[in-house]
Amino acid sequence: MFKKSSMSRRRLLYMGVSGLAGAIAVAVAKDRLPIYPSQAVNNLTRDFKVAGLTPLKGRATAKGLIYGAASGQDFLASDKTLQASIVRECGILVPENELKWQFLRPRPDVFDFSKSDWLAQFARTHKMLFRGHTLVWYEQLPEWFKEVVNRQNAEKFFVEHITTVTKRYAGQMHSWDVVNEAIEPDDGQKAGLRKSPWLEFLGPDYIELAYRLAAQADPKAMLVYNENALEYSGRKEEVKRTAVLKLLERLKSRGTPIHALGIQSHLVAQEGALNAKKLRSFLSDVASLGLKILITELDVSDQKLPLDPAVRDRIVASVYEDYLSVVLDEKAVIAVLNWGLSDRHTWLSTFTPRSDGAPVRPLPLDSSFKPKLAWNAMARAFDQARKR
Repeated sequence: MFKKSSMSRRRLLYMGVSGLAGAIAVAVAKDRLPIYPSQAVNNLTRDFKVAGLTPLKGRATAKGLIYGAASGQDFLASDKTLQASIVRECGILVPENELKWQFLRPRPDVFDFSKSDWLAQFARTHKMLFRGHTLVWYEQLPEWFKEVVNRQNAEKFFVEHITTVTKRYAGQMHSWDVVNEAIEPDDGQKAGLRKSPWLEFLGPDYIELAYRLAAQADPKAMLVYNENALEYSGRKEEVKRTAVLKLLERLKSRGTPIHALGIQSHLVAQEGALNAKKLRSFLSDVASLGLKILITELDVSDQKLPLDPAVRDRIVASVYEDYLSVVLDEKAVIAVLNWGLSDRHTWLSTFTPRSDGAPVRPLPLDSSFKPKLAWNAMARAFDQARKR
């Protein structure tokens, strides 16, 4: 989920860089890039070689996985090269913004499905799965929301929105991010819930209500709880993982129709670190509830890495491969989705730009839609994953 405020809390994966010599060592020292000896990788000797030219979706499918990416309708409709790249590499398409309240509801009594319908048609035309993001979130609400929605009418708007949107795409969606980012322990609410208009107006049961409404309107879709900042091993992340797990346990114990956890995975290359054992344990705990797991918004910020693109690309690729090697160990993980496919179209250009003005390079394809080492890293991770 892209927004600037959450990135400061996303102290996500970096599995370590050491053994860098010559120019790389100088660049690293100059930029004070952290070194993590206990989980070091030598980026000079890691070759990122892959066998063949099979696209990412094919490599994923061979292991029983789904691979795809998010894209904005404006970008996709106007960029034929992006279209070709999405069709070649992706088995599932996710609208970046088009199904969020802010863009879907220009007025309280009006829904505008024109852009989301275009994306749904694009997915059908190219025999791709389609994914809904997101029905309930505390951000990116329309400007009219604060003036119109209150404690007296919030449930009416809530029910109307979820029912209308899910019914429109009933039978077309692989999965829905029904509720997004409902946990924030630092907010001091009971059960670690995040302060939000929905919690204020409807109380904590708004989460369960959302899933029951979605399931009633679209019984064939996989219903997902999507959350950020679950990957790292800092105190805040551990507290958040515990709160998320308890939320999932509560929902399951009440018979709530929830099928999967979405782990956003907005990773930050210069920060860390990952505790692979703890992350695997968390994934196993989620799977033990009978839930599937999706990696829903994967990218790797290179905001504070050295300027040299070759250095950055090696570090970013290492993060991709190392992270995926951990999460794909868990057979409940069924999908990996990038938040964007090409560096030409990435939210990180706006929300976490580099101070030196250099273009960011967080995605598998570069700004010319050529595969980077990050593509190789993902391909290698899929090739080495256990078959589902």
